[in-house]
Amino acid sequence: MIVTFTDFGITGPYMGQMKARLLQYAPCEPIVDLMVDVPAFQIAYGAKLLAGLVENMPKEAVYLCVVDPGVGGQRKPICLQCDGRWFVGPDNGLFHYIIQSSQNVQAFEILWRGEALSKSFHGRDLFAPVAAMLAQNIDFDKSAVPVDDLVTLSATVAGEVIYIDGYGNCWTDIRHNDIATSETLKIGIQTLKYADVFCDTEEGHAFWYFNSSGFVEIAINQGNAAQIFGLMLGSQVNRN
Repeated sequence: MIVTFTDFGITGPYMGQMKARLLQYAPCEPIVDLMVDVPAFQIAYGAKLLAGLVENMPKEAVYLCVVDPGVGGQRKPICLQCDGRWFVGPDNGLFHYIIQSSQNVQAFEILWRGEALSKSFHGRDLFAPVAAMLAQNIDFDKSAVPVDDLVTLSATVAGEVIYIDGYGNCWTDIRHNDIATSETLKIGIQTLKYADVFCDTEEGHAFWYFNSSGFVEIAINQGNAAQIFGLMLGSQVNRN
């Protein structure tokens, strides 16, 4: 199985071209789109989302991860084996939290090159073929690199919106093991209490809860929290 994680979105040719290349190299491998709407160009948000989302995903899958605003530049193409899972993508910090949460990590620079390599679409021409080869246990040219040499992200204090889903629910970078259900969250003058699930609240009522991927989420029962509270990517959520 090959699992994709990108900021490509659902419009345009990009996902189709990358998946066609995957099937060219691995025609029998199932492909699952874990996330195609990672906030565009937002490596730090993508890194946090990726680390949380893979917790409940199969270990035997190969994860093809492309949030790559520096494509064509100096960043290395890499593949990582982290506690049995393979990850393929750019060395730009996207795998920072995956590495932090893993016990055993091996890192490799991808040296393999196909017949043609676009300067601006390594997802299709480089990362997809490598992910396909990994999924089939086919060897390719690569070189081990020290994990400490990989790009890292600056430390941040959790408490901002990192993703807004189609319902207007706002995912924050606060994780389930970092906050107690007795705490409240404050957005402007609005104080939100914890609820287990949507049906524990009245329609139109705002609350926070742990979503199925372990992130603290701001929600309104049958309402759009992003619109009601004026939240956007990077909006701060304060803990009380």
